[in-house]
Amino acid sequence: MNKIDQIIAYECGMLDGAGMVYLFAELIKDGSAWSLQGHYGRTAKLLIDRGIIMPNGDIDEMSAIECGIEM
Repeated sequence: MNKIDQIIAYECGMLDGAGMVYLFAELIKDGSAWSLQGHYGRTAKLLIDRGIIMPNGDIDEMSAIECGIEM
């Protein structure tokens, strides 16, 4: 699934927790999390603040699991 399809799936509520984390990791890595509508930047910041995704876009799977996201 390409990034546009992933964003559409996210907006339609069709991604599970892991799918959402992987999408936001990619959006952080390429910088688009900060240029899309505000919700994306706020959600990216929340995932970074919770330690689920690092500022460079790497995923901390243990933190995700601790937050109840099945990876």
